[in-house]
Amino acid sequence: ALVPKNADTLLHVQEIKTSVNYLKLLTGDVQLGTLEMKNGYVQLVRNKNGKNFDTFLKKKKDETPDDGPTEANYADRAYNILNTALNLVPTDMKLDNLTLRLDDMGREVNLNLQQMRLADEHLESTIGVTADSISQTWKVKGMADPRDKRADLKFFNSDTSRIKVPYIYERFGLKSGFDSIHLNVENIDMDGDELHIDGFASIGNFMVNNPRIAKKDVVIDKARFDYHFLFGPDFVAIDSSSTVQLNQIKFNPYARYSVAGDTIYELKARIPTTKAQDFINSLPTGLFTNFEGMEAEGTFSYDLKFQFNKNKPGALVFDSNLKKDGLKIIKYGAADLAKLNTTFTYRAIDNGRAQRPILVGPGNPFFTPLDQISPYVKNAVLTSEDPSFFRHRGFITEAFRQSIIKNIKTRQFSRGASTISMQLVKNVFLTREKTLSRKLEEILLVYILENNGISNKSRMLEVYFNVIEWGPDVYGIGEAADYYFNKHPSQLSLDESVFLASIVPRPKAFMWQFDGAGQLKPYAIKHNKFVKDLMLRRALIMPEDTIAQHGDVHVSGRGRSRLRLTEIPQFEGDSLELDEFFFNLSKTSF
Repeated sequence: ALVPKNADTLLHVQEIKTSVNYLKLLTGDVQLGTLEMKNGYVQLVRNKNGKNFDTFLKKKKDETPDDGPTEANYADRAYNILNTALNLVPTDMKLDNLTLRLDDMGREVNLNLQQMRLADEHLESTIGVTADSISQTWKVKGMADPRDKRADLKFFNSDTSRIKVPYIYERFGLKSGFDSIHLNVENIDMDGDELHIDGFASIGNFMVNNPRIAKKDVVIDKARFDYHFLFGPDFVAIDSSSTVQLNQIKFNPYARYSVAGDTIYELKARIPTTKAQDFINSLPTGLFTNFEGMEAEGTFSYDLKFQFNKNKPGALVFDSNLKKDGLKIIKYGAADLAKLNTTFTYRAIDNGRAQRPILVGPGNPFFTPLDQISPYVKNAVLTSEDPSFFRHRGFITEAFRQSIIKNIKTRQFSRGASTISMQLVKNVFLTREKTLSRKLEEILLVYILENNGISNKSRMLEVYFNVIEWGPDVYGIGEAADYYFNKHPSQLSLDESVFLASIVPRPKAFMWQFDGAGQLKPYAIKHNKFVKDLMLRRALIMPEDTIAQHGDVHVSGRGRSRLRLTEIPQFEGDSLELDEFFFNLSKTSF
């Protein structure tokens, strides 16, 4: 028994019998030959009083002087760890009724190793699993040869139901399960100064469910990873000869972490020539709901290259290249991209609730064709949101690169790289939920929209202007021009247009740009001047367009009621000006 002071019992075993290889012991290695254990448990407890295993995690303070960082040899270190661990696995083993108990602040899991037998390289075990909502019996069968460093094991349920992974749902809100896992270790070999580890791992009917991933269960029917790991003196890598298979999709990954000189992270992925329909059919169920039922023809190949130098973040490499051959969508799924070319009804989703229907077409009195929108508005929004909209194919590689650099520097997702095409797809076809599923669907739908001639750029921009949110319950430029200025979109001035462009990222917070007198705050005026200067430099406006445009914006429409007005301006004009002031004052909510 092992009982830490003032804590729960950590270990209790009734009987242990083992043999040790004395020759190995003389060389400093502990290698078990046989092992028998029965009737015992290991108990890990974390409660309000602390952890019963804390003592074994604390490190003694090193009183020796620090001579600086020691040189790491990843190959030697990994080989020594693996060799030590495998030496502790006996070649003959008989275990009965051993339990791992976990109690994490009341979240309890019990893994009872009812029996395990290892003899003549054949391993078989039965594990009873109980948790808050789980009661299952797991099986492990296969070949294990710790001395030759090889294994081939299958992990599955005793019945036909899916194995449920305990604890992580109670701890992290993540449901997960699978039918079976097959793990193969074919080779662990130290070749010169490099360690090679080869084998494969596969999983069947893998399921995961978490609100940050998708609303539904995400299921992969079958996945397999044929791995070739490399450890060198100053690097760790997944060799490009490795293969990942997800259903019918296969690709070759390459990853490398190196500290030779600079610290460098590399990632490459290559999808060889693949049928488009095989790709669509292989997408995980529940992750791409808008692609279910989609049909395509043709083939494609894809290459991704990423390299990040920790000491030179500005030199980041991000290169994405897709080659297609006869790629064409012949039937759409739930997201019918072709509807962009027709009159359709749009309903925004806000906080999971559908908003009022907006008709995108001539039947809506606020619908505004692109040629009837002030050029100031079009150019101001393009300048602020997507200057190269008419030139790119949905994505801007350099914007992605800069986004990655900033997010790495800030160690958080502080900058995106969303184009107008991406915003349009997100608004019209997807929800606003912040899930991995929604983002991946957005990327694929944008590529299909932009690269299959479904809708031209002018129509895409026209729909964009008529569906995006411009304020609380304000959708489309027609409603926005009326809501803020009692005008038609064709009548908007340069300052009014730049103001409208500035609120696109956060339309419901427009009122915070104004002071108590209803005037734009200095920071807002400065931002709008910056946008106008950009438009001048890009020849989107002429110097004469700025005459009488001094950054002043007077909200005279219904939107004025949202301003936090606290001051009454002084008037020196006639009574008509006073009448106008008190008329506007009567419509203002304090």
